[in-house]
Amino acid sequence: MAFFLDEIDGCLWDYLRQTDKKVVLYGMGDGAEKIKSVLDSIGVPVADIMASDEFVRGHSFLGYRVKKLSEVEELYGEDFLILVCFGSQLPDVMEHIYSIAEKHELYAPNVPVVGDGLFTLDYAREHRRELESVYSMLADEQSRLVFENVIRYKLSGRLEFLRQCESPEEEMYDLLKIGAEETYVDLGAYNGDTIVKFLNETGMHFRKIYAMEPDHRNYVKLKRRLYMIGSGLLEAYNCGAWDCETVMRFSLRAGRSSKVDESDPVRAANPARFREVNMMSVDHMLRGDAATFVKYDVEGSEKQAIDGARQTISAHRPKLSVALYHRNEDMFAIPLQIAGLNRKYRFYMRHHPYIPDWDTNLYCI
Repeated sequence: MAFFLDEIDGCLWDYLRQTDKKVVLYGMGDGAEKIKSVLDSIGVPVADIMASDEFVRGHSFLGYRVKKLSEVEELYGEDFLILVCFGSQLPDVMEHIYSIAEKHELYAPNVPVVGDGLFTLDYAREHRRELESVYSMLADEQSRLVFENVIRYKLSGRLEFLRQCESPEEEMYDLLKIGAEETYVDLGAYNGDTIVKFLNETGMHFRKIYAMEPDHRNYVKLKRRLYMIGSGLLEAYNCGAWDCETVMRFSLRAGRSSKVDESDPVRAANPARFREVNMMSVDHMLRGDAATFVKYDVEGSEKQAIDGARQTISAHRPKLSVALYHRNEDMFAIPLQIAGLNRKYRFYMRHHPYIPDWDTNLYCI
């Protein structure tokens, strides 16, 4: 069978090894640190680090004085390329990145949010059989376009592949056909923002809402935000979704990025960033209640969280919304895992506007 991988003969990291152009990182923070670490490991020097003009204050990052784009242009003329090292779904920020890409060679390297390794061409070829299996399972042409384009993006870092396949987030509700009698389970509920979207979509009509949020600060915000929902209609837990009842060490990060920590605790640079968090399975939480809609956005713990709902998924086939962008294997491992629990699902993929591919989701109906 002809497969789109056959048309691809390299990836961004191969190109960066070969180019003579100066490599400039755009952005500061975890993303820049990760990408610079990869570049260091493959022998690609970083010439400079730049930021948007409003964030340039004469300061340094990773030993580089952070520059404006105009300074980089003055230094290198056309002899440089830009690697975007941060994520955003803000329309004005995305448009600014696209405007830079019209003038300069620009890529957004794909590095996993959680876990090690890179999604290289060798990696894709190693998992070709799984990729082909998932591609054949997808229920519509848009899903196949999203699957192919996101894989092409992961290999090339080229943002046009994401732009060509994106669709509004609201399309999720059209696909899932959310009704007025849903029992909604929100895993990785953050501060209640996705529950509010659900309530707006249903006009406040639902049967019950269950929520898990491991970060205590976010959990408190969620409870305050949703105070109007009676305790009989909302069960919110300050815990993480897992495949059993246990305690895990969590890395505390800003926003919705807290996650199960996989590093060696002895070597933790800042112990204050970690705390013990209770974990619970969906099946245990529901105690036999039949969920109709489950949302998974659990920062790389999707596999375990899905395993923790195997009874619910097998017996009740709830509609599922699952993030596919935390680990290298998510694009193929998660659909195959769910198919193994219930063969009756139809599988859809959508990429909603985001740079990089951080809002690529699987919808199971």
